[in-house]
Amino acid sequence: MKAMILAAGLGTRLRPLTNDRPKALVEIAGHALLEVTMARLRHFGVREVIVNVHHFADRVIEYLKSKNNFAMRVEVSRENLLLDTGGGLKKAAWFFLEGGSNAPFILHNVDVISTIDLAAMLGFHQRSQALATLAVQERTSSRYLLFDEHMRLCGRRLVKEQKIEKVRSVEKPKELAFAGIHIISPQLLKMMSEEGVFSIIDSYLRLAQNGESIVGYRTDHTYWRDLGKPENIAAAERDLKDRVFTMDLD
Repeated sequence: MKAMILAAGLGTRLRPLTNDRPKALVEIAGHALLEVTMARLRHFGVREVIVNVHHFADRVIEYLKSKNNFAMRVEVSRENLLLDTGGGLKKAAWFFLEGGSNAPFILHNVDVISTIDLAAMLGFHQRSQALATLAVQERTSSRYLLFDEHMRLCGRRLVKEQKIEKVRSVEKPKELAFAGIHIISPQLLKMMSEEGVFSIIDSYLRLAQNGESIVGYRTDHTYWRDLGKPENIAAAERDLKDRVFTMDLD
């Protein structure tokens, strides 16, 4: 199975930790976020990964070389202009389409850590025959995705902007927070009509509006933490010390 790690962001929320390094190389308990994500994907069975880079791009490339690519096939997608999640994936689409592959792949933010059962999520994705399956949770967030009773995407709500966008009519949609982990069928890549810099959520909403299957996968009872702020990394380190979760780094 293949995966893409989204690691190109500036990591502004992680400053001052990202003043001299990319967010992918910020450490938790002595291990770079990129290492933690790579190890988790490898533990699941992923052997081919593409990583997008921008901020301190050469540092990431040098780090991967120093680790012998973690004994995996690793490609790098260099973004001279930050393309956001959708644009970044579209630039890297060749990696998932080579050889005419029809296998689903994982898209994973570098700055989230979790114990989400990726095998169970993949099984759910395959049974639902969705274009994309998004890990979601019931928790407080500044941005919510909206789902119907069958967990099909029908809109989003932006709290700070006080904006609700519905792409399908649902009387009482369920508001859930996105966990930054997707499983995607490669057919979706050919349906991304957006160009340049854009969020993949924009593509998901457009496709959902057109009747395509974009679904949510509930992960409420698993460990998950956003590592986008220094205080969040400190909290995750405390959780690790207290054995709230473990990291598979072998």
